[in-house]
Amino acid sequence: MILTVTLNTALDITYRVRSLRPHASHRVSEVTERPGGKGVNVARVLAALGHEVTVTGFTGGATGRVVRERLAAVPGVLDALVPVTGATRRTVAVVDERTGDTTQLNEPGPTITPSEWSAFQETYAALLPGVSAVALCGSLPPGVPVGAYAGLVRTARSHGVPVLLDTSGEPLRRGVAARPDIIKPNAEELAELTGSHDPLRATQDARRRGAAAVVASLGPQGLLAVTRDGRWQATPPAPARGNPTGAGDSAVAGLLSGLVEHLPWPTRLARAIALSAATVTAPAAGEFDRGAYEELLTRVTVAGEVSAA
Repeated sequence: MILTVTLNTALDITYRVRSLRPHASHRVSEVTERPGGKGVNVARVLAALGHEVTVTGFTGGATGRVVRERLAAVPGVLDALVPVTGATRRTVAVVDERTGDTTQLNEPGPTITPSEWSAFQETYAALLPGVSAVALCGSLPPGVPVGAYAGLVRTARSHGVPVLLDTSGEPLRRGVAARPDIIKPNAEELAELTGSHDPLRATQDARRRGAAAVVASLGPQGLLAVTRDGRWQATPPAPARGNPTGAGDSAVAGLLSGLVEHLPWPTRLARAIALSAATVTAPAAGEFDRGAYEELLTRVTVAGEVSAA
């Protein structure tokens, strides 16, 4: 079983409009709602790939009840969310059908009390026995300590469970020092962490800060991975057009599934790229088009070198 942690779960709402114009009223042609937050998105993709997944984090209020109802309908995903008094946040994506561009509005999330944070830590530790890998994903809601991910990494490592960390800012900086197995920043997050805008130099620096492997998202240039086994860059066959919501989370699912399946790094990276692109081109935000994924998987270019033994 794989465990995904989403401390700032959400109800993802997607509006489709003919053309998005500032200071104007719009008729919405389609509305979709689904349980969200980065770790929930990762779990959905992992389950679609055939893995058993448990989701934990926080949920509360009327929005939280909707999230749990929708999550119960996702095959292969188990709900271990911890209830809180505050209301789960909503995220709103507005898709401009004319251009394909997406405008994202993200609420901050509920304020977590010290007792709620303690309850979560107990739940998390109790879930770890028997887990094959953990994904720690997304932003921290108000009230959660900035070093939360560092502590969760250490707890997982004490149970011998590999950890993938996907966050940003100070939570990432502190989390890296706890020595996660993989981090997956984008180029902006990587530059903020290291102070370098050169992807290779920044990725190598992030490894020196504690991460065993760093997989950096470089937008249309794909993924750059620096690991103890070698260094690779994976590139999609062409830039994907569509709604990018959840594309990075699909890449995390590709990396995590490859980890638990003990796949070589080039195969993991090809899977991550193909899933990410198939998510951008999917009709529903945050889902991936399986046909597109299988076709893209054969066309991803992975170049690099293996480290000397």
